[in-house]
Amino acid sequence: MDQLELPVRPKRKFLSEDFKVSIWESLKPFFEGLVNRQINTADELKHWLHDRSELESVISEDIGWRYIRMTCYTDKDEYSKAYQDFIQNIQPQIAPYSDLLNKKVLDCAFTSDLQNLPGYNLMLRNLKKEVELFREENIPLFTEISTETQKYAELSGAMTVQVNSQEITLPQAGVLLQSTDRAKREEVYMKITERRLKDKDTLDNLFSGLISLRHRVAQNAGFKNFRDYQFKAYGRFDYTPQDCFNFHEAIESEVVPLLNEFANTRKSELKVTELRPWDKAVDAQGREPLKAFSDGKELTEKSIDVFRRLDTYLGRCLEIMKQMGHLDLESRKGKAPGGYNYPLAEIGVPFIFMNATSTMRDMTTIMHEGGHAVHNFLTMDLELNDFKSPPMEVAELASMSMELISMDEWHIFFPNEKELKRAKHEQLEDIIETLPWVATIDKFQHWIYENPAHSSSERIGQWNKIFNQFSDTATDWSGLQDTKDFLWQKQLHLYEVPFYYIEYGMAQLGAIAVWRNFKKDKRDGLKRYQDALRLGNMTTIPEIYKAAGIRFDFSKGYIHELMGFVKDELSKI
Repeated sequence: MDQLELPVRPKRKFLSEDFKVSIWESLKPFFEGLVNRQINTADELKHWLHDRSELESVISEDIGWRYIRMTCYTDKDEYSKAYQDFIQNIQPQIAPYSDLLNKKVLDCAFTSDLQNLPGYNLMLRNLKKEVELFREENIPLFTEISTETQKYAELSGAMTVQVNSQEITLPQAGVLLQSTDRAKREEVYMKITERRLKDKDTLDNLFSGLISLRHRVAQNAGFKNFRDYQFKAYGRFDYTPQDCFNFHEAIESEVVPLLNEFANTRKSELKVTELRPWDKAVDAQGREPLKAFSDGKELTEKSIDVFRRLDTYLGRCLEIMKQMGHLDLESRKGKAPGGYNYPLAEIGVPFIFMNATSTMRDMTTIMHEGGHAVHNFLTMDLELNDFKSPPMEVAELASMSMELISMDEWHIFFPNEKELKRAKHEQLEDIIETLPWVATIDKFQHWIYENPAHSSSERIGQWNKIFNQFSDTATDWSGLQDTKDFLWQKQLHLYEVPFYYIEYGMAQLGAIAVWRNFKKDKRDGLKRYQDALRLGNMTTIPEIYKAAGIRFDFSKGYIHELMGFVKDELSKI
C-alpha cells in the first residue's frame, strides 16, 4: 500500500476517451443505450452495471468540478453559470432516465444472482429505495431547490467587514476573536454580527422558501413530512428519528454538564464578571492565540509530514493531491465559506477546499478533510461507483478519527511542548463543545420539518428554546437577543444539506473510540481504521464500525463511558 503511484484516469470502456459533458443531447444516447440494451445473462448484467457506473462517474466528476470552481470563485459569473446550467438543464433530464435504469436492474431476471455478492446487496437495496422515492413532479422542485441553495453560498461569500481600515472575510475576522484584547474582541464580534444581521431577513426568507419546497417534495412522494422523506433518501436503514432523540437526551445529560464546567472555569480564569460570547475563543489564561502555520504552503507541507509520519501511504495521498493541484486552502474574498473534501469519481483523487487563515482550527480542518481524502483513496479501486460512496456516518468517522489520531504528530505544527499540550487540550475541549452543537442543529431540524407551516417568530422561539437546552448557563447574552435569534443562519448545512449533521455526533463518538484503540496499540488501531474505510459502501454502518473495532452506539451509557475517557485524557495533558 505504501507505493501509491500518481493515479491516472481508468481507461474508458463505454464512453470515448475524449468525451466531455457539455449539453444533455450529448449524454442522452448513452442513457438510451443502457435503457434499451438486452440483458441475457448475469455476466451481461454485471457488464451493464459497469457501463452505468462509468457513465455516472464521468457525470459526477463534471458536476464536481463545476461546484468546486463556483465555490472557489463565487464572484466569477462563468463558474456560477456553468454550475447552474448543469442543475437546470442537465440534471433534470438525467433524473427520469436514472429511474428507468433503476427499475431495469430491479426487474431483471438475473438480479437475484447478484443479491448475495458483497456490495451488490446494499446497492440493490439502495436502488429499491430510489425507485420508491422517485416522482416525476419532484424533478423541477429539485432544480429549484438547487438553484435556491446556491444563493446561500453567494450571500455568505460576499460578507466582509472593515477592521483596522482593511476589508476582510468573516473567517478572517473570526480569527481576531482569539485576541487577548477584550475590547478588540467585542468590536470584531459586533462587526461580524452586524454584517450577518444585515442579511438576516434575506436569509430567513430563503430558508422559509426552502422549507416549503422540501415539504412539497416529501408530500409528492407520499410522506407526512420532509424529515421522514430525507431519512429514507439518505438511506438511514440503521437508525430512526427516535434514536436521534435518544442521542439528544444523552448529550443533554452526559455532555452539557461538562460544557458548563468548562464555561465556568473559563469565566474564572478570565477574571470577568460576565462571560460574553466574544470571550469564548480567546485563551482563558490570556495567552496569544496558537498559530499553527503562516500560509497555505506551510499548512500543506506540514500536513503532508504529519500524515507521512503516521503512515507513508497517508502522506502520499496528500502529496498526490498537492501535485495535481487539488488543494485550495486559504481564505480570500469571493470564496464561499466553510470547507469540504469533494470526491472526484473518475480520477479517484478528491479536492480539498477550505478557508484557512493561520489558526489551530484551520490545522484541524485539514486533518479532518484529509481523513475524508484518505477514505477516497482507500476506496478508489472498488468495482463500482456505488461501492465507493459510503454512508455519511462512515465518511465522518474517517475525518473525525483522523483529527484525533493525528494528534500524535502535532509537534510538527507545535514544536514548543507547552503549545503542543495546549493544542491537544483545545482539541479535546472542542469535542465537548461540538457534541451539544450537533444536538442543537439536529433537534432544530426535526422541529422545523415536523412543523413546516411555522412562522418566522415561532422558528425564533423554538431555536432559542433548543439553543438554551444545549448551551452553557455561564454565557451572558444580554443586549444580543437579535444575534442569538439568528445564530442558526451561520450553519450552512441547514440551507444546503438538510439533516446532514447528526452524523457528526455519531462519528465523533466513533472517532473517540477509534482513538482509544489507537492509544492502546497504534499499529493495530491504524490498521483497523483503514480496513474499515476500505469497505466503502460494501456493508452496513454497524459492520463497518465493528471492522474498526468500535460500536455504532449513541446510548447514554456509551456516551458516558467515552466522555469519561476524554476527561481522563484531558487530565493527563
